[in-house]
Amino acid sequence: MVTEDQVWQALRDVEDPEIPVISVVDLGVVRNVRVRNGHVHVEFTPTFLGCPALEVMRERMAEEIRALGAEPDVEVVLDDSWSTDRITPAGREKLRQAGFAPPTPRNATAPKLVQLQSDAFRCPYCGSTDTRLDNIFGPTACRSLRHCETCRQPFEQFKTI
Repeated sequence: MVTEDQVWQALRDVEDPEIPVISVVDLGVVRNVRVRNGHVHVEFTPTFLGCPALEVMRERMAEEIRALGAEPDVEVVLDDSWSTDRITPAGREKLRQAGFAPPTPRNATAPKLVQLQSDAFRCPYCGSTDTRLDNIFGPTACRSLRHCETCRQPFEQFKTI
């Protein structure tokens, strides 16, 4: 009989299709797992409603569950929006090691336009906060392009959502 722990562990092997260095679990899109009578129900919330990778993530999660010998039911839950605060500490470190600036955590005192703050993001290569926003529109809706003034490296920054 498949357990919830086994399902969570299997889902850690499902990479984000757009950024394969991070799993759907570390990205924080998997919200809940329930196992009953050989059926596994997974609830997940995509990073944004129009995410082009939604169906790919859904199918890859279902494949991992089938490989465990269970029947998958992967539900997209849209009643609560995903936030970058759901990225695990391990996920943030994986992003940094891959050359992405992890998003700045949200809090009540943070300015609304955190993407425009030059010192809000550390360069993933040298750690400097002396960075500038080159383009708020990156390769996907959740990323922007930045440049480090210290080491002169361009890098992608996750927007704080």
